[in-house]
Amino acid sequence: MSEHDRAPAPEPAPLLRPRNALSAVLLALACLLAPFGTLASWAAHGLTDTGRYVRAMAPLAADPDVQHAVADAVVDGIMREAGHEFDTGLPRGTVGPFVHDAVRSCTRTQAFRTGWDAANQAVHDAVLRALRDDSRRATPVTVDVAPVVARVKRRLTDDHVPFAHRIPVPHARVPVLPAGDVDRLRKGYHVLDTAAFWLPLAAAVCAVAGIALAACRRHAITALGLGTALGGGLLVLAVAIGRRLTLADLPDALHRPAAGAVYDALTATLLTVSWLLFAFGLTVALGSWLTGRYGPRLASRRRARASAAPGADPAPEPTRARA
Repeated sequence: MSEHDRAPAPEPAPLLRPRNALSAVLLALACLLAPFGTLASWAAHGLTDTGRYVRAMAPLAADPDVQHAVADAVVDGIMREAGHEFDTGLPRGTVGPFVHDAVRSCTRTQAFRTGWDAANQAVHDAVLRALRDDSRRATPVTVDVAPVVARVKRRLTDDHVPFAHRIPVPHARVPVLPAGDVDRLRKGYHVLDTAAFWLPLAAAVCAVAGIALAACRRHAITALGLGTALGGGLLVLAVAIGRRLTLADLPDALHRPAAGAVYDALTATLLTVSWLLFAFGLTVALGSWLTGRYGPRLASRRRARASAAPGADPAPEPTRARA
C-alpha cells in the first residue's frame, strides 16, 4: 500500500481546546472559592451563633493563663477604684498581693465559671444586636453587669458562702465597643453574611460545570481534588499565621498565652474544617488517579477471564432404540 493510500491520522476536534480551557478556568475558580467560602461560613455562622460562641469559650474558664489574665484585670480595677490607700491605712503595695491571691482563688471556683459564661453570653448578645440593627445610628455597645453579678451571687448563695446574699447587684454598664468600631463591623458583618451563602454555592457550581465540560473528566476530578487539598492546606497556614500576627500585636506580653488560648478556641472549628478539606481533596485526587491507572487493567483482566472460561457442555442427545 502506498503512502498516498494510507488513511490520515485523526486530528483532535477543534472544539476541545476551548472546552478544556473553560473547564480549567472553572476548576481553578472552584478551588479558589472553596477556602474563602469556608472562611466566610465560619465567620458568619460560627462566630455569630451565641450558643456556639459560649460553648467554645466555656473551657477557657479553667485555663490557668486565662484565669491569671482575668485576675490581673480585676485586681487592676479594684486598685484603681480603691485609690492609693485603703481604709485600713495599709499601703497599696502591701494590700495588692493579698487582693490578687483572693481574686485568683475565686477564679478557680464554679462561681467564676458561671460568671464567665454569663459575661460571654451578655457581651455576644449585645454585639450581635448592634451589628444586626440597621435601623438606628451606630452607638457604643455597653453591657449591663447586673445579670452577670446576679448569676454569680445565686451560685455563691447555693454554695452556702457566708454573706453571699448581701452582695449588691449594681446596674453598671461596661463599654464593649466604641461607635466607630460598630459602624465598621456592621458593614463587614453584612458582607460576610452574603459571602457565606454565595461563595460555597459558586464553588460547587464551578466544580460541577468544570467537570462536565472537561474532555477527560477523570483528569478534571484529579485536578479538582488537588486544588481543594491545596486550598485547605493554605487555610491551615493562614490560621497559623493569623495567630502569630495577632499575638505579636498585643502590647502586653504577659497576657499573650491567654490571648492565644482564646484565639485557639475561636478558630478550632475553622482549623478542623480546613484539615477535612485538605484530607477530602487528597482522597478524591488519589481515588481518581488510582481508578485511571488500575481500573482499565482490572476491567481487561475480568474480560479475559470471562472469555477464557469454558462453555457449558451441550446436553447429550437421547439414544434411539434399535429396531
